[in-house]
Amino acid sequence: MKALTVDVRQAAGRVLCSTIFRPGGKKLLGKGHIIRDEDVRLLETEGMQQVWVTQLEDGEIAEDDAALAVASRISQGCLDIKPASGGRVNLFASRDCCIFVDDDLLRQLNCTSSVVTATRPNFSFLKAGHRAASVKSAPFAVPREQVDALVSILNERGPLLCGRAIENPRIAVLYSDPLHADRARIHFESTTRQRLERLGQIYTISVDAREDDALIVQALERLLAQRPTLILVASTTAPAGPEDVIGRALHHLGCHIERFLAPVEPGNLLLLGYHNHTPIVSAPACFRSPKPNVLDLILTPLLSGYRLSGWEIAGLGHGGLLM
Repeated sequence: MKALTVDVRQAAGRVLCSTIFRPGGKKLLGKGHIIRDEDVRLLETEGMQQVWVTQLEDGEIAEDDAALAVASRISQGCLDIKPASGGRVNLFASRDCCIFVDDDLLRQLNCTSSVVTATRPNFSFLKAGHRAASVKSAPFAVPREQVDALVSILNERGPLLCGRAIENPRIAVLYSDPLHADRARIHFESTTRQRLERLGQIYTISVDAREDDALIVQALERLLAQRPTLILVASTTAPAGPEDVIGRALHHLGCHIERFLAPVEPGNLLLLGYHNHTPIVSAPACFRSPKPNVLDLILTPLLSGYRLSGWEIAGLGHGGLLM
């Protein structure tokens, strides 16, 4: 890439090295803009005779083209690509969704000095119209072979970013207490609604049950019959493990226990099980307060219909200290 000052009439096809402003301070053309024939006429009308430009050399690609080449291959799902000026391309959610990020692939792509990508954190909730990621190239020009290498990695390993839509999930809540069936509802219903409303959701089904093995099984069977997207168990007690009343009920129903204990504080005593494809989440004490806890890290992917694994729960430890 060469930088030089040229006559305006010779500037077509070249890249501006700096932003050009009108005398009043309004931007006329931005840095990195590829000058077109109509721009030449505009600059002459403004009385300009020379401009500072760069000229692409063999084997180089303009910054806007480089960013777009990468951005068009990094995502899938409900994400829209919108080029911006200055070698930047943004990706926006087209619907309310959960954002999934391949951290290892992102790190590999960002090791290059030509094009870098910034994303929202993995499992983030994103409302429609909000930005999910930004791709930025080095100024003015990038070696084509570096862009080709990035494109090759993405073609081989797949997208690093996915927007998974949250489409009217049916959320069920089981309120449970050792002595009084309605005690948990009295204490937890308000904060449960607040937490779901932050994600644009409300729960549609709920039951109360005393923490007796048979009663908990019956309550879960009643909720499962409604075919919910997700069941939350809001208990006033903290389990010692999957052998306690909630865990025993899950075993009785033939559920797969995916994970007990999460490296997240608050929320260490998380119990996650699946009845076929329906996740059942017990998170003692996490329904008492609207402050961030393990529920805020796992609700969004579960509401999108994603099957969260024990391995992914284990990965929440990095950044899992929320208090």
